[in-house]
This record gives sequence, C-alpha cells and structure tokens, in this order.
Amino acid sequence: MVDIINKNIRISKAPKAEDFRNMLKKMFSEAIEKGKDYVIIDAGELHSRVGNYPGKNSRMPNCCSVMRNEMKLLDKILYEPPSGKGSSLKIEYKLPR
Repeated sequence: MVDIINKNIRISKAPKAEDFRNMLKKMFSEAIEKGKDYVIIDAGELHSRVGNYPGKNSRMPNCCSVMRNEMKLLDKILYEPPSGKGSSLKIEYKLPR
C-alpha cells in the first residue's frame, strides 16, 4: 500500500490484492522462522497489518479472496462468516509453503 503525504495530511490508498498477498507471505515467513508447522491467520489480523482496517478504505472482500486463493491442498478453513468474506474468516495454512 502506498501512503501519499500531501501538505502534512496523510492520505492512504486502499489496499490492493498484491498488498494482502505480500503481507500473507511475510506472515508465513515469520511463522517459519519461529519453527512452526502451520499458521492460523484471520482476515481481520491480515487486513489490520496491511492497513486501513477498519476504515473507509478497507477492502475486506478482497482480503478474504486473497486468503482463499493462497490455500493449498492441506490448508483448511477453521471458521467462515455467513457471508464468506468477513474479518472473522480464519484459515490454517500448513508450512513451509
């Protein structure tokens, strides 16, 4: 995500799929460095780490889509909100990737 500084006012652009993907990979790396075999990530945590959540520039459906697209065969959804795309979406990712 890119922040634009304009006359001492910080305007944050809405996060893109690439921002969520990059942070998700960073979270995988952090867990691997700690010697973990898996990591559980919820959409609210991921979006908060990327930024703009909660807020008017939040992109929770996009965040959830990225999380699902990064799933592999042994990964599993631990919790899914009724809409399928909410901050409580929780996925267990097996490591290493």
